[in-house]
Amino acid sequence: MLKVGKSLAIWCDEREMDGLNIHLFDFDLSAEQEARAKRLHEESIIIDMLFQGPMSPVNFTEEVTEELKKRCERFVNDPSEYVFQIMLESSNMAARGELPEFKESWLLSGITAGNRQISGGKDSRSMEESIKYLTAVQQQFDSFDWLLKATKGEHIRQAKREGKVAGMVTTQDTAWLGTNLDNLEMMYKFGLRVVQLTYNMHNHVGSGCTERNDAGISNFGVKFIKRMNELGILVDTGHTGRQSTLDACEISDAPVIASHTACKDVSGHARGKDDFTLEAIAKTGGVIGLVTVPQFLNQEKERPDMNDFLDHVDHLVKLVGVEHVGIGTDWPMNMPLFVQELIATKIAPTIGFRKEDKLPSTDSLLGFEQYIEAINITRGLVSRGYKDEEIKLILGENWMRVIEKVW
Repeated sequence: MLKVGKSLAIWCDEREMDGLNIHLFDFDLSAEQEARAKRLHEESIIIDMLFQGPMSPVNFTEEVTEELKKRCERFVNDPSEYVFQIMLESSNMAARGELPEFKESWLLSGITAGNRQISGGKDSRSMEESIKYLTAVQQQFDSFDWLLKATKGEHIRQAKREGKVAGMVTTQDTAWLGTNLDNLEMMYKFGLRVVQLTYNMHNHVGSGCTERNDAGISNFGVKFIKRMNELGILVDTGHTGRQSTLDACEISDAPVIASHTACKDVSGHARGKDDFTLEAIAKTGGVIGLVTVPQFLNQEKERPDMNDFLDHVDHLVKLVGVEHVGIGTDWPMNMPLFVQELIATKIAPTIGFRKEDKLPSTDSLLGFEQYIEAINITRGLVSRGYKDEEIKLILGENWMRVIEKVW
């Protein structure tokens, strides 16, 4: 079970507090500001467009971690497959009710909707591997009456009304879909509603953000984006290269988003997007989700914190307007710490992260070390002086606008 400190009393009653451990970041808020933040967090639809959670490394007990190692031991000599199988098995354990922290973390975080991601394993670009994860995602929907599968905006609003949460089926790459556009339509029928055009590297659609050249969208990619528009799938450019992102903004008939990125002009990191590209996304009517990945937000600090995240919020609001800013945390990962270490040391270099990109580490953002600390985002926005309606837009209503337009 999760552990909680008494400092959370302003947020939870004694029953909810039993077993939780949460850090309220020190924003030096007054009692009135704390009460306002609490109200806003409870009232708002909160959407995380890259929701790795709901659990975080600190939520995986030693007992659960050892059980996962035992069940996946036969894959230990192949790091990529080992990581994939552990992620798959932890998802299955959650669906079977073996991880009560899964439900606790999500419901107490206050996050109304988060994506349920179709991922690959040893070969993340194969349909076979991705379908294995797809079935694990569906098992979650089938197992929990408190988790709704969101294929239209009303499902998210329904979840909020009923005190439940919603999951949005997404993918971070298109390579596994191949070059048969019927595969995209098949996945749409399953519930796929957000598709990132490329990960870090080239694929059939276009180029990623850490490729050595910036090739843009391919001829096939034009057809792919047009089919996404026809079906009603959000065009996501989170990891997509600069020219591919700009191309997508010109090609798409619907708003283009970046589900999870950072402001490159603030941090200088390759996973961020420069101001010109961010403006292009906003001009389509799209939304930019900001990450909580520490090194993407600040490459100079030894331990970035919530203020670094808020610096990116402020920059983006001034650049494109509050109507185009959202959340796409992408961190921390929904896995034991040792798996996150394997990804940082063994997997990241194989999926387009370079040494100069400061490979994803095992650190988490101070003030956002687990998803239940999403309240710190709301508290931080209060601390920066945003109005109630602006905070609600950033927390989720901006995402709702594009979801209801496209889906």
